[in-house]
Amino acid sequence: MRFEFIADEHVKVKTFLKKHEVSKGLLAKIKFRGGAILVNDQPQNATYLLDIGDRVIIDIPAEEGFETLEAIERPLDILFEDDHFLVLNKPYGVASIPSVNHSNTVANFIKGYYVKQNYENQQVHIVTRLDRDTSGLMLFAKHGYAHARLDKQLQKKSIEKRYFALVKGDGYLEPEGEIIAPIARDEDSIITRRVAKGGKYAHTSYKIVASYENIHLVDIRLHTGRTHQIRVHFSHIGFPLLGDDLYGGSLDDGIQRQALHCHYLSFYHPFLEQDLQLESPLPDDFSNLITQLSTNTL
Repeated sequence: MRFEFIADEHVKVKTFLKKHEVSKGLLAKIKFRGGAILVNDQPQNATYLLDIGDRVIIDIPAEEGFETLEAIERPLDILFEDDHFLVLNKPYGVASIPSVNHSNTVANFIKGYYVKQNYENQQVHIVTRLDRDTSGLMLFAKHGYAHARLDKQLQKKSIEKRYFALVKGDGYLEPEGEIIAPIARDEDSIITRRVAKGGKYAHTSYKIVASYENIHLVDIRLHTGRTHQIRVHFSHIGFPLLGDDLYGGSLDDGIQRQALHCHYLSFYHPFLEQDLQLESPLPDDFSNLITQLSTNTL
């Protein structure tokens, strides 16, 4: 895969490329795995001194997929795809990545799709993941350089994800608010998390979209990405998600998984040089439950 830049200062190639998120590791891959650096169409090395206006091209070698990740063909609901990124609508009940307990995962399905399409790059790069029983938008980079460019956005918290959730509690929930509470691993479990004084900083904001007595449909924005953050935060304030029995949610309100759906994703596309916004409709179990709640037929 080829990328082109125009030098805007008198520096070494490696210094110039670092500004464009080309890491030392990627430069080594270019050097030792069949890639190339060209300056004004002439092969050069990373220490070559650039002049302003020089045309710099990097040819990045193809990435082979990890042999340990099995390629499995499944239908995918792809909402956006180009040479650099892919966004799909994940169904609930499917894990993002393989584990001891889960092998038919989104990562397996993406690799199966890459193999079927005969893509040159077959390594799976997950940028944003979702819990197994959370549905909605997941973002993938289709090569390592694209992943590196989005990692910068993740560090700056400029990738925006918003979720719809149904929460239930007996107290008063402010129409909109911020939940800022540190999250740590539960001492008695390798799975669950909890709010704890010594935990990692976690910030969630929300706005109530609709209310059905003590059940509320909330639109949530994550400002940090801690494991189970939304579920832990809303349980902490006394409004656990419907169907989320792991964190105190009810299984008696018409849904048997956590009522959580990633409905909005936005990020800056560094190669198109424009912002992308994608939206995902609610899945049937979620939308049907809202219909029942709004018509009082639950």
